[in-house]
Amino acid sequence: MFKDLSPGIKISITRSITTAFEQYMNRIDWNESKMDLSAFIADWRDYIQNQASWFDKLESDIKNNPLFHEELAAKINETIEKILSEEPTEAQMDEIDALQKEVREEYDYSCKTEAKYVIEKLKKKQSN
Repeated sequence: MFKDLSPGIKISITRSITTAFEQYMNRIDWNESKMDLSAFIADWRDYIQNQASWFDKLESDIKNNPLFHEELAAKINETIEKILSEEPTEAQMDEIDALQKEVREEYDYSCKTEAKYVIEKLKKKQSN
């Protein structure tokens, strides 16, 4: 079912998963012990119903189909795994190192998206 969707809808679904996951992880300060998949799914559901244009484009028979939900769950898992496995860039690591020295605090980070969050957090501390 998922594979039969238009390329634009599939891309939009992936973007919505990525955006909602990043927002959720930022909200919990990238604290893995606070990670709750059901809470993320609730956030994502809220996001797609209120902000994602692709959701209204799907027919209700697709939205209600259990097979679609299985494939969507697989896509969510795949997207999250991709986010978490994407290495921080050299530029991000250099920027984090410099900012950490300046604010005299150290943060752990393990992926590109978390590094982006750490940079934003350090920049806020730097401006205070």
